[in-house]
Amino acid sequence: MPLFTDHIGQNIELPQNPRRIVSLLPSQTELLFDLGLEEETVGITKFCVRPASWFREKKRVGGPKSVNIEAVRALQPELVLANKEENIREEIMAIAAFCPVWTSDISTLEQAIDMINTVGEMTQTREKAVDIIDCIREGFGGLDKYARPLRTAYFIWQEPYMVAGGDTFINDMMQYCGMENIFQNQTRYPITTPEELQQLGCACILLSSEPFPFKASHQAALQELLPGIKVLLADGEMFSWYGSRLLEAPRYFSSLRAVLGF
Repeated sequence: MPLFTDHIGQNIELPQNPRRIVSLLPSQTELLFDLGLEEETVGITKFCVRPASWFREKKRVGGPKSVNIEAVRALQPELVLANKEENIREEIMAIAAFCPVWTSDISTLEQAIDMINTVGEMTQTREKAVDIIDCIREGFGGLDKYARPLRTAYFIWQEPYMVAGGDTFINDMMQYCGMENIFQNQTRYPITTPEELQQLGCACILLSSEPFPFKASHQAALQELLPGIKVLLADGEMFSWYGSRLLEAPRYFSSLRAVLGF
């Protein structure tokens, strides 16, 4: 059987063409759909909202951080797709005891492209995967280069305010959007305050739609508190989904910069 090494160094053996696949995170579920794996994908999480038809019809096995192990086992998967950050290690190890689990660990565009290519290889859909990769590279290659990136904070949570640090996939996407993450020297998701944002010379705040669903009311409150900083709502999928959603990200980044007027 073919042997594949995942992003955390684990080797898995797969059937020549896995017929039963479970995805434990939304961005890779959407990728499976775009690779044409309708019949093969038998299980998803309750947060795998794209495509809408799969969300309605596919068996749900809990959330990325609350996987129903027995529900996964009952589906008899030949391949499970997981992620180091999004899923809980103990749950992944429990699943790996009865079926192959391929785990991604993604903080850059190149790592996302490697994941797409490997999923294509594992599922015998590499030709479609390469087409997706080529379109992603073309889109990101066409983005404008900014001599002076916009000093930005990307909010992922409210009370307390939490932002994306420099070792995240969001940080890499911010750079392609022409933004300098003012928290790029910190790791994961540090807590911040309005006072710190002013001290760091923040010019722009992006309020993500996920995991905390920032709304216009949050935007208005922060804008009143920080009148010298531009505050915008941002589509979190464009900054944090690292599957085929990347096909749409470059166009969104360009439109976001146009709105900012920098």
